[in-house]
Amino acid sequence: MAPFATSSVRSRTLLFSALLCVLLCSEVCVLQCGAAIGINYGQVGNNLPTPTQVVSLLSSLRVGKVRIYDVNPQVLAAFGGTGIELIVTVPNDLVQPMAASAGQAAQWVAANIRPYFPATRVTGIAVGNEVFTDDDEALKASLVPAMRNLHAALAQLGMDGYVHVSTASSLGVLANSYPPSQGAFTPECAALMLPFLRFLAETSAPFWINAYPYFAYKADPANVSLSYALSDPYHVGAVDPYTHLQYTSMLYAQVDAVTFAAARLGYGGIPVYVSETGWPSKGDADEVGATVENARAYNRNLLVRQVGNEGTPLRPRQRVEVYLFALFNEDMKPGPTSERNYGLYQPNGRMVYNVGLAQQQTTAAAALSLAASSAPPSTRVRGKRKAWCRPQEKLPFAMWKALPSTLALWTAQRVNIAEEKTHFVTHMGFRKMCGEDGEKGRPIMLLPAGFAFWRAELYAVCHVKLLSC
Repeated sequence: MAPFATSSVRSRTLLFSALLCVLLCSEVCVLQCGAAIGINYGQVGNNLPTPTQVVSLLSSLRVGKVRIYDVNPQVLAAFGGTGIELIVTVPNDLVQPMAASAGQAAQWVAANIRPYFPATRVTGIAVGNEVFTDDDEALKASLVPAMRNLHAALAQLGMDGYVHVSTASSLGVLANSYPPSQGAFTPECAALMLPFLRFLAETSAPFWINAYPYFAYKADPANVSLSYALSDPYHVGAVDPYTHLQYTSMLYAQVDAVTFAAARLGYGGIPVYVSETGWPSKGDADEVGATVENARAYNRNLLVRQVGNEGTPLRPRQRVEVYLFALFNEDMKPGPTSERNYGLYQPNGRMVYNVGLAQQQTTAAAALSLAASSAPPSTRVRGKRKAWCRPQEKLPFAMWKALPSTLALWTAQRVNIAEEKTHFVTHMGFRKMCGEDGEKGRPIMLLPAGFAFWRAELYAVCHVKLLSC
């Protein structure tokens, strides 16, 4: 009887493990679709790989979105046929001429976008960079007219439905970013923001923000929580005293602050995307927190949130689109040491640190690399043994060991849900933006993120790959 009982228990254990393995296998597809992280591809260096080599690297990393800071024809041609979405940039010195002449805007589109489209998937044009915080008043006044001329040029070619026109702004456009519900534009920017936001609303274009929690931590490390700045999903975070929304990520709080600021001007429905964010891996003596460990943690935490299709507390149903800065360390960038050390890679192709975007040959392998990215690196060398997906005998124990932290995370993010709903749908007219349900759907939206963290915990406990494809 005892041997039979042992066999029965083992059979049930293996069956349960197999079912869990199937669940994890099925998530790979979801993971791959949801992990379309964007990356900024800067070229301020004299030793960078060729555009063709860069495209090959990005394709192997399964990166689906890229932002560049010009319209380099070699780069545009190299991205042709890859399916990678590309945001290109109009330099600041061309903004005023384009504002003054619709013909010049049309000529720019005809020369720099039309020849490569649609083979090269240009999905956005960033008109200037951080224009609203520039000292040139004429440049600021020219921004929206230039955007309108560019949009008209795209419309004449039938491309306006495929290519958004916007601009990337620094967080300096906000007079206040904390708590998020008190987000407001500076008096200097507010007057310029009205026509800009009106244009975004008319053309269904996003508000792009360059946001760096690193700067907040560097400025006041004694009072700013490092875990909060690093977007650590297990950190208790901060609660907005006015909305009672709980934030475990400073970046997501900054995104919501922009949303609140736009809502104060009557444009709360515009999506806010992160066009730049990152953390330096090296800095000068006075650049507190610029370390490889922090840079790895910050970008890994964002990847895990992307894997879970996580939205901000204010917009939990809308995944935040994020572009990491940057693909390479760029040796010719001026400024402090940190400016030349935001890259995930050295110019020679060597990783500065492994954020989880390891080069892979298969979709499943790439997805699993992301799934394991939040786990502490193991010192054990793993072989490249190929095998079918099969249950591991210690998987159930590992699963239950990992479950408490996942439940704790989910519970922490569910704090004050009832109060959140009340405040969320009654303050600032957000009923129109998010619907009558307010936060009703939020617990469901947290589940994918919970599974992502759970999967990462499993990897950390088991120290084995669940799949080898």
